[in-house]
Amino acid sequence: MSNSRYRYQPAQGHGLPHDPLNAIIGPRPIGWISSRSDAGVPNLAPYSFFNCFSYRPPIIGFASSGWKDSVTNISQTGEFVWNLATRPLAVAMNESSAPLPSDEDEFKRAGLTPVRGQQVRAPLVGESPVNFECRLTQLIQLQTHQGEAIPSWLVLGEVVMIHIDESLLEDGIYQTSKAQPILRAGGPTSYYGISESERFDLIRPADPSR
Repeated sequence: MSNSRYRYQPAQGHGLPHDPLNAIIGPRPIGWISSRSDAGVPNLAPYSFFNCFSYRPPIIGFASSGWKDSVTNISQTGEFVWNLATRPLAVAMNESSAPLPSDEDEFKRAGLTPVRGQQVRAPLVGESPVNFECRLTQLIQLQTHQGEAIPSWLVLGEVVMIHIDESLLEDGIYQTSKAQPILRAGGPTSYYGISESERFDLIRPADPSR
């Protein structure tokens, strides 16, 4: 590594061909979110600002830049489903990102099968090997450090039902790389995968108070 540093204040622009923020914070898991409007129209969209924030109860969340159909549906129904985006489903996932009118179905555009959830009415992606049925816990409009509201919303939901393809469980242990998850990173078109060849293991230090 060099000793030189490129520095900039985000509020004044980065001055580079592409904003490096998304490339630095990467890879990021994809929030492939399915929802259902009050009128019963299904919606499916990928969000790259996504993660898990609590074990017990399990709470996951994604951020939407703008009040999009997913946010509208979830605010109305209080439900959504997260679906694992995998390498075999990458093209379909990308197709579901098309800016369709709110009354059009991304499942049909992407050639995917909507499957009704067991705990929520929002549809699961039938082809995805892992699905989390969720109920909305918080919908938060983000703001600057000065308290100014910005047009981005954080959606948090408690996972109330988990579906896992049994082929991904070996001796009861979920095999992350076998699922072939895809992750967002790099430039505007860049995605990455996970492989066992890149795996390494670390054991956390022991708590000295015990």
